[in-house]
Amino acid sequence: MTAALGPSPLITGDAHLSVDQARAAIAAALVPVTGDETVALHQALGRVLAEPVISPINVPAHDNSAMDGYAFASTDLPPVGGEVKLQVVATLHAGAVPDFQVPSGTCVRIMTGAVMPAGLDTVVPQELCRAENRDGHVVVTLSAGVVQPGENRRHAGEDLARGKPAVPAGRLLRPAELGLIASLGIGTVTVRRRLRVALFSTGNELRDLGQPLDPGCIYDSNRHTLTGALSRLGVEVLDLGLVRDDPDALAATLERAIAEADVVLTSGGVSVGDADHTRALLARLGRVDFWKVAMRPGRPFAFGPLTAPDGQPLRWLFALPGNPVASLVTFYAFVREALLQLGGADAQPLPTLRVRCETAIRKRPGRTEFQRGIVARAADGGWSVRLTGAQGAGILRSMSEANALVVLGHEQASVAAGETVEVWLFDGLV
Repeated sequence: MTAALGPSPLITGDAHLSVDQARAAIAAALVPVTGDETVALHQALGRVLAEPVISPINVPAHDNSAMDGYAFASTDLPPVGGEVKLQVVATLHAGAVPDFQVPSGTCVRIMTGAVMPAGLDTVVPQELCRAENRDGHVVVTLSAGVVQPGENRRHAGEDLARGKPAVPAGRLLRPAELGLIASLGIGTVTVRRRLRVALFSTGNELRDLGQPLDPGCIYDSNRHTLTGALSRLGVEVLDLGLVRDDPDALAATLERAIAEADVVLTSGGVSVGDADHTRALLARLGRVDFWKVAMRPGRPFAFGPLTAPDGQPLRWLFALPGNPVASLVTFYAFVREALLQLGGADAQPLPTLRVRCETAIRKRPGRTEFQRGIVARAADGGWSVRLTGAQGAGILRSMSEANALVVLGHEQASVAAGETVEVWLFDGLV
């Protein structure tokens, strides 16, 4: 297979890129995949909406009460300093449709969600009025200033008006969107097809689970951490296993990945060591740029398009470093948002927070550093972060103990204890 691609428009060579430059170059290059499917609403969590959902009804369908209380016409409100007594002529529960008129000077007992009778526009909460039995009727006394005209009434179409977009295309469907769509009586949605990601690890020193651990070898953890990260994005994962540092094995695996997936995600094999066959191979298969990103951990990184079978869209390669922490950090920094973009989702920036750092951190300007941290509630009620300890790129335990990444920006210098720092919360990396 030979590449039929022109010169790369991306930043190339061995120059050190900032994290922001690398992220921008990736975003500018990618083109979302095509292909839609219709799925049942209960199967749509985490999918990307391909077509906008248009509301076929008003939500709510009728003016209704926002709380339990008494509904009346605002023209019956007393003047400032005065009060009025209204006789209760009926009780309305949610689901009932009033078919009667309410005379001036009277009111109805109404429950949350019940339809407002014609002519009534205000609800007073039951706890803010005084009710008394008189001649077999309940009389409600309203004091001036208890409520304002129109208060505690939900208008028809207030949430959504019929014919208006309810959820735009490109939205990543979360529980709230599913509930909103269900409230419209819609049971199916059109979503983008799932992105297919082929994943493999490279290295002669790697062993798979269940294999004996030979001297000088390690078990492959990267495929398992990356599979977990990919699963949280709702993509289909094609696990191609371990690949030895052998040109023929790498070529066969890459060609299978190109044939079967939209994205090829690898760990290891992006450095410039003697056993690195990836550069020469990728020059034949596509137009991949090898970058030295000014970051710690995770400096070696490769990205670019691969030539797909005739007539098919380009495939995209993300080659991550082999160190376990560096592999996961570069995934969060570069791959996560890229996969969402390829899948047709609207921009999904990483959720960030600024918190007080409990300890000093040494840092030199000129690179972005990612430290593993634990964000917790401080004694003063605010939030603070402390590091997990040793921050080596191979200490995966530190990622397990952490609940956030402390992000020290490209131009940032050392941090003193008590200063605020930016953190990426792991629970937001979905």
